[in-house]
Amino acid sequence: MTVIELNGLTKSYRAHQALAGVTLSVGRGEIFGILGPNGAGKTTVVECASGLRRPDGGTLRVLGLDPRERRRELLQRVGVQLQEAALPDALKVGEALRMYASLYDRPADWRALMAEWGLDGKRRTRFGALSGGWKQRLFIALALVGDPEVVFLDELTTGLDPSARRTTWGLIRDMRDRGVTVVLVTHFMDEAEALCDRIAVIDRGRVAHEGTPGELVARSGAGGTLEDAYFALIERNAS
Repeated sequence: MTVIELNGLTKSYRAHQALAGVTLSVGRGEIFGILGPNGAGKTTVVECASGLRRPDGGTLRVLGLDPRERRRELLQRVGVQLQEAALPDALKVGEALRMYASLYDRPADWRALMAEWGLDGKRRTRFGALSGGWKQRLFIALALVGDPEVVFLDELTTGLDPSARRTTWGLIRDMRDRGVTVVLVTHFMDEAEALCDRIAVIDRGRVAHEGTPGELVARSGAGGTLEDAYFALIERNAS
């Protein structure tokens, strides 16, 4: 079953065209990766699909809903962890999770989420006193506090140490196994190769290539790893 469908999506910021006709679909229960150079339009795709930004043109449906018309209803069913986010420095970890949970009609157990993401020991710590890695864990937990059917994760493991990254990967697989659809924007090729069922490579505001990690490697002709294939495909797209 398709839960995300984008067709010819466009978005411009003054003279800059961030999206120039993005078309892709994501099935229920997939971990769908989005790769691409800086400025390719990856975050704009996530913001439009999650209802946080309004596209200029094209059509989109997420869980059968048009985010432009039924934004509030959609936001009750999706979770979003953005690349750049912040909270008031004085807000404590436990307070943030409890406050976010109150925004949803049927939230997850925020205390259980706090334990699952290793935040128990930081419950009374103020946001401003957290390291970058702990802030990232908190934002991931906040994206999940609404018990979403679809979760968008933008640069999921930036700031996490190698052990925390591996733990996070396991938790993402667990989410997928429970039927949650995950859209993962990442610059880490090992992360995409380890987690993603399918991947879209976005370049210059368009989907340049799409397929499973194995299909992208085969299509690139570069052999080896997904990282080798990615750079070969981007170079080919530029020529």
